[in-house]
Amino acid sequence: MNLDDPKLTAYALGELTDPADIAEVETWLATNAEGRTYVTDTQKMAALLGEVLHSGEAPGLTDAQRAALLNRTYETNRTDDSDDSYKSQKIRRPWSIIALTALAACLAAAPLLPWTELLRLRNSSAPTMAISEKPMTLTMPEDLSGRVGVSPVTPAVLQDEVATLGLDKKSNTVAGASRLAKAESTPVGMTLERRNEMAGLTTNWAMNKQTAGESDGRTRSPKAKAAAPLAESQPQIIGGFFESTARVDKEGFNTEAYDSITENDFLAARDNPLSTFSIDVDTASYANVRRMLNDGQLPPKGAVRIEEMLNYFTYDYAKPEGGAPFSTNLEVATCPWQPEHRLVRIGLKGKEIPVAERKAANLVFLIDVSGSMDEPNKLPLLKQSLRLLVDQLGENDRVALTVYAGSSGLVLPSTANKDAIREALDNLKAGGSTNGASGIQLAYEQAVANFQKDGVNRVVLATDGDFNVGVTNQSDLNDLITEKAKSGVFLSVLGFGTGNIKDSTMEKLADQGNGNYAYIDSLREGKKVLVEQMGGTLVTIAKDVKIQVEFNPAVVSNYRLIGYENRALKKEDFADDKKDAGEIGAGHTVTALYEVVMVGSMSKEVHAEPLKYSSNALKQAPSLPSGEMLTVKLRYKEPTGDVSKLLEFPLTDDHKKLDAASKDFQFASAVAEFGQLLRKSEHTGGASWDSLIARAADAKGSDKTGYRAEFIELAKKARDLSKRNDS
Repeated sequence: MNLDDPKLTAYALGELTDPADIAEVETWLATNAEGRTYVTDTQKMAALLGEVLHSGEAPGLTDAQRAALLNRTYETNRTDDSDDSYKSQKIRRPWSIIALTALAACLAAAPLLPWTELLRLRNSSAPTMAISEKPMTLTMPEDLSGRVGVSPVTPAVLQDEVATLGLDKKSNTVAGASRLAKAESTPVGMTLERRNEMAGLTTNWAMNKQTAGESDGRTRSPKAKAAAPLAESQPQIIGGFFESTARVDKEGFNTEAYDSITENDFLAARDNPLSTFSIDVDTASYANVRRMLNDGQLPPKGAVRIEEMLNYFTYDYAKPEGGAPFSTNLEVATCPWQPEHRLVRIGLKGKEIPVAERKAANLVFLIDVSGSMDEPNKLPLLKQSLRLLVDQLGENDRVALTVYAGSSGLVLPSTANKDAIREALDNLKAGGSTNGASGIQLAYEQAVANFQKDGVNRVVLATDGDFNVGVTNQSDLNDLITEKAKSGVFLSVLGFGTGNIKDSTMEKLADQGNGNYAYIDSLREGKKVLVEQMGGTLVTIAKDVKIQVEFNPAVVSNYRLIGYENRALKKEDFADDKKDAGEIGAGHTVTALYEVVMVGSMSKEVHAEPLKYSSNALKQAPSLPSGEMLTVKLRYKEPTGDVSKLLEFPLTDDHKKLDAASKDFQFASAVAEFGQLLRKSEHTGGASWDSLIARAADAKGSDKTGYRAEFIELAKKARDLSKRNDS
């Protein structure tokens, strides 16, 4: 594949529909930076061109050409030696080809679109367009100029600005901005106001790059390091397939928000024999971390939730038998980063439901169409992803479409007409502030009005992080979502874009809504979440699933749960059916790992302070056979049930070494090691990037989806970034 392949342009414009072609393009883009730049440039050019065409300001085009473009048709004479039937034929050419043709015509007359100017300043690696010697400006629609943030200027002025700033590939951006800001005189052809505007823009860019550790190679100060998680990176590569400028607030800072994570420490089994937590099937953390690493950044620690990384991947667990909604799979082997310890894996596999047997779905899409969504990796990607879901719906499934932004409203009443759903999605446009008025209440009203008894009833919230959905008080919003979940209307959350992700809020809302939280950074991820795992995304087979592990103090000295920090429960919560917990969707796999220190291990044993009124903590736990190291207990409810059921599974250590463990076990251990190194965990022991990369490669297996191969490449990027950061 190369830059001349028409499929690449069709992909950039969202016209590529064949899944095989999409996979081919995205696989190529994952390793081709020039291709990613081309895709981004094409998207931005086409977006600007569309606005220019609609505004009527398109010099170089006749009225007939403009009309043909807007109708997405074009007359052409095609000569093809292999097939004479194509000669002199009126055809409906792809919009992408027309767009590029028209763009060339526009640029010939007026080459200085505001976007090209901004691209020069913010991405020196972008293709440089020829600048006409004849001073000419292109008057753009007011809203477009405001969005780009840089007013049109003449070629001479732009040349002076670029020359003054020295914005070529080898220039020092920080120094260039400083020269312009401190210059005693304003360059010829540039107003003082213009100079200050340019200096401010470039200084902010340079400062943010330096804060993020991407400056001119100088060591970051402690203050800069502390600010790094908030820094805007320029440019951003989203999942390897989109390149975009992060949305920042008016002060120029990235407003993404992540909860701090206090890592689970080792606990003494004799003092704390019970470990209790809620299961989690969210995958957002892995996709979000992937986006950051592909963008050349190490993620903040709060973005790294190891359980979501483990659960991003599927494993070959045994299918459930009988009437149980899921199977339980246990395995223990040597801990790779601390060979004196044991690593225990608990794996759950949800039953799969064939499409023909899936109950009717009542879905309500609640979509953020605020101005911040006007970026290629936000609303356009959101619409493409939801179209993939619509394509999978059955004849009895219904969809309603609501939006929130400057105002909220019902875009499409509940319908089973797929063409109507697709058209409604296509017509969505971003603009305005995020003030949802009655957004989420309206979505729930639609879900209740079309409630499917014994079916799937779900609101799907899709946003870049703005939650002004009509309930301004966070507590009231949580209560509303929890109340609706109890009535049978669940909530799933899909995150998009960069610069404004409210990761913590998204995760909490999905948890309270008995749904799941996914982050979509590419069309490939949209396909994974909404097509490949559609059953798990939409259909809940067990709710309030809790795990309680009881360790045998005669065998286990200490243990720690890897991940699930924000899923911890009190031991008494396990049997309390009023206590909410996680849900398992159809076909979902759930994985949890424990690092265990055995009694008599040469590793240092850790004990809590002795109890003053109970000298023997073993009396607090039931006696277990000496050979068993632990018993896994699970409680769950049926999707419409209120009373939990209990399952128990004992595990005995068979002293298996790591290389004798299953490939899935080895791969999961590599993912956990990856997360711990990203977090700079205190418990990494002998962990190393090279070790986990080699183990993951050996355990990759058939990898039909390519997700494991992608993980290996991601780990290599993390290794290189870590080495560069440490040096």
